[in-house]
Amino acid sequence: MRTKIISNGVLIGMLVLASCQKSFLNAPTTSPTPLNDPNVANDLVTGVYSSLIFIDAGGGWNFDTHGISFIAATNIMSDDADKGSFPLDQPGIAELDNFTETPSNAFVAALWSGYYAGIARTNNAMNALAVTAMDSATVKRLRGEVRFIRAYYYFNLVRFFGGVPIILYVPNGPKAADSDSTLVTRASASDVYNKVIVPDLQYAVANLPLKAQATPGRITKGAAETLLAKVYMYLGNWQEVMTLTQDVINSGQYSLVPDYASIWKQEGDNNAESIFEVETGQFNNTDGGIPLYAECQGPRGAGGNWNNPTWPYDQTGDLGWGFCTPSLSLINSYEPNDPRKAATIIFVNQDSSTTLWDGFKIPPGTGVQSPYYNYKAYHSEKLESFFGNRDRKDKNVHILRYAEVLLMNAEAATQVGGDAMTPLSMVRARVGLTTTSATQMDIWNERHIELALEHDRFFDIVRQGRAAQVMQAAGKNFVAGKNELLPIPGTQIALSGGRLTQNPNY
Repeated sequence: MRTKIISNGVLIGMLVLASCQKSFLNAPTTSPTPLNDPNVANDLVTGVYSSLIFIDAGGGWNFDTHGISFIAATNIMSDDADKGSFPLDQPGIAELDNFTETPSNAFVAALWSGYYAGIARTNNAMNALAVTAMDSATVKRLRGEVRFIRAYYYFNLVRFFGGVPIILYVPNGPKAADSDSTLVTRASASDVYNKVIVPDLQYAVANLPLKAQATPGRITKGAAETLLAKVYMYLGNWQEVMTLTQDVINSGQYSLVPDYASIWKQEGDNNAESIFEVETGQFNNTDGGIPLYAECQGPRGAGGNWNNPTWPYDQTGDLGWGFCTPSLSLINSYEPNDPRKAATIIFVNQDSSTTLWDGFKIPPGTGVQSPYYNYKAYHSEKLESFFGNRDRKDKNVHILRYAEVLLMNAEAATQVGGDAMTPLSMVRARVGLTTTSATQMDIWNERHIELALEHDRFFDIVRQGRAAQVMQAAGKNFVAGKNELLPIPGTQIALSGGRLTQNPNY
């Protein structure tokens, strides 16, 4: 079943209701059914979950939620990583890395389109849940799951772009913006938080089950409380951060796993530390992961003449394209003997082959091959599920973990009073490190290392008010008052008839 939702200037494209899902999400039915049929509501909720993996609209990279555009605008744009690959590969990503992007950047446009396509799916699902014949308890749970994802999408949008249009219903055709200009007019960032993100997450907290009572992979009360705490952290409401994180801690649903490195292997999916992941899997005996997530960050072998930008390249020994290479700035931030360094970064020995945890050998490299790669993005083709499609490897992306709950709790304690030392010490003790003080800077530094290359660093330094300081120290061409946000895509401004306004200094 396919539904076409068009809103002039904001959402343009075919929204496919499902592609590849984990086994807990059944494939949608294909026969048309009445809207109040429970199968329709279930199918539309399935489509909401699958939008976290892939928006099959427009083809290519035009619609992205967690793929290469997301990687570029989070990890690569931070001081923790550089673009990687060879200099002429994907100049649009190089623009983001160097802070020279313009409103015509295709990767920025893909994020805008991808998140609004995902929001359209949430609104479609909410429509069906309003009239479905399901029992009320199930409806409330499904609404909680959908509203969580909608809040998550808007949270990312407001962190990427600042204020954005608020769309909480299904627009009635391409002329809908003529009668409702809010569809193509930016709300303030404050309104996005207070009218969408916070209410959606409050509903999810009130109506979702605990992790122990939920099917693995489904969104839970703990996930909603954790994301709401994170939202309040950005809003500076530290008492709410303390209350929510303490509730998650006291729930007894989560714990730190002993082996940090295991989190990034398939064995770590949905483990005791997991709070919210982008779930991948297999469908009809093929890989159903996020397009290019693992492959674009995979180690790039030394075969071929990398200085010759003529395709195709000899990719003997390759596992990927070599994007998102960890920076020297990140490497130098680790304390001596911190095992998280080796779990986060692949160090390639240029004199002999490097052996990864599964036995795969990276040949010694020259040319564009980087000496460093993102180990957290690595997916084994030898020891983990793999049907041969490198574009769609079954690599879960860990968005919220219990370690972050502890660090938010510690940071809240520095703001409202309380015990910051205990939660901070728990995170450090897991990797064999002692704790001597628990200042705000100690906690910021711990977030940096604990969550390195998990798509949070750039957002963190912006909310902390030190993005220009950190990025310029790392040699990035960051302009204060401009590069905290991405530009609004020029095509969207044009399609809105100029009603969408641009961010400062673009």
